[in-house]
Amino acid sequence: MIQPQAGHQGTESNMAESLEAQGFIGTGVDVTEYEELTKALRKSEAELRQMLDFTPQLVSVYGPSRERLHINRIALDYLGLSLEEWRQTPERGAFVHPDDRAREQDYFDRTLSTGSPYELELRLRKGDGSYRWFLARSNPVRDDQGQIIRWYVACTDIDDRKNAEERLQQENVALREEVDKASMFEEIVGAAPALMAALSRVCKVAGSDSTVLITGETGTGKELVARAIHRRSRRASRAFVAVNCAAIPRDLVASELFGHEKGAFTGAVHRRLGRFELANGGTIFLDEVGELSSDTQVALLRVLQEREFERVGGRERIQVDVRVIAATNRDLTAAVADGTFREDLFYRLNVFPLEMPPLRQRREDIPMLVEYFIGRYARRAGKTFRRVSKRTLDCLQSYPWPGNVRELQNIIDRSVIISDTDEFTVDESWLSAGPGIKSRVGLSSSLAAHEKAIVEDALRSSRGRVFGPSGAAARLGIPRSTLESKIRSLKINKSRFRIRTQNAFLT
Repeated sequence: MIQPQAGHQGTESNMAESLEAQGFIGTGVDVTEYEELTKALRKSEAELRQMLDFTPQLVSVYGPSRERLHINRIALDYLGLSLEEWRQTPERGAFVHPDDRAREQDYFDRTLSTGSPYELELRLRKGDGSYRWFLARSNPVRDDQGQIIRWYVACTDIDDRKNAEERLQQENVALREEVDKASMFEEIVGAAPALMAALSRVCKVAGSDSTVLITGETGTGKELVARAIHRRSRRASRAFVAVNCAAIPRDLVASELFGHEKGAFTGAVHRRLGRFELANGGTIFLDEVGELSSDTQVALLRVLQEREFERVGGRERIQVDVRVIAATNRDLTAAVADGTFREDLFYRLNVFPLEMPPLRQRREDIPMLVEYFIGRYARRAGKTFRRVSKRTLDCLQSYPWPGNVRELQNIIDRSVIISDTDEFTVDESWLSAGPGIKSRVGLSSSLAAHEKAIVEDALRSSRGRVFGPSGAAARLGIPRSTLESKIRSLKINKSRFRIRTQNAFLT
């Protein structure tokens, strides 16, 4: 701005006229307010970015064609990238799980064509290569003419909720399987001293979290007792998951118990939760635990010791809080002696041993059980029985019941179906050993001795091993469980063959 010289006699207006006449024009603008506004806007933008970085969501900003513009600090830390690395990632959907990309692309295409917001659930890859579930919400920002100038996407972590939903779904599947199974009987029926002693031990152990090992012959109600323990425990409101270890193919036992990741083996098309995860917080019942392979025994021992495991094909350690109840009809002490069952696992399972008595040791309960089963199956068949034949009842009480209560249940069910009168009777030919027999083994003494010699010779040749390619069961061409039953019924000490073979080798 040109200032008037000292001593100049003209007025300010005269000076303006003079300057205008000479072609000069001067203008003065006060920019203080503008600069303050700019500073305020910059401060507001910095605070907004800071708020965005502190938001507990993965927030990203895209241009109208989904070009990457900005992403908050939480998201960069999750992805393990810098801002420039994120912007320069060329592939669309690079951080989305491969199984979710087609669905995400479909949503994206529809959104671009309609310009409407959307939300979907998908998995995003973390910097360490793992994936978590997120709920992604995408919203457009438009200018005054209605054109989209920005896309804001906020992703909320829902991994815990999705895992809980998956676990609940798997639990429902497991529960439906359990409901569909025919239970041996609905309630524990009987008052024999041998049964009452076992139930007294059930009441004592139920309130604790101790591992229980239930032993007893087939059909004595071991699973029923396991359920009774669970119902009387503080875990009663959580899942009871039953696994029959003998019914699962050996190469699938680990997957059944501990689950598997997608692609862990042929046919593993998606991740599957194992029975231990399904039973988390509740009880898992391992029936026929003596049939587990050596590799699975090691994995089970780790779960009992560390309360953690890994899915098949996975590396993540999964912590579980599960009460273990195991059951077997095998002699695990003998199995430990012949090397088919780990000694350390046996002691981990045998914290609280509980033996179920066979039906022949509680014959006084047979009339009560007969009445119970007749009422149950007669109602289902729409029949009425006024009395039970005395001959039938005497026959049932004298029979040794090698199949225990399960065999009695099946006999009653079959008899109800074919009975045509109001008097309940049983065909005596169905009782394989015949009435009045005193021994469970229906062989003559000479035949039993011959059979014992054959089994002992096979054990001697196999050095006391029962199963495996060179085991006695393979040599005899019979199932392992059948041979184990024969060994028990013939009172053969299989461990002595192993010891003798070792001593012979040493000498």
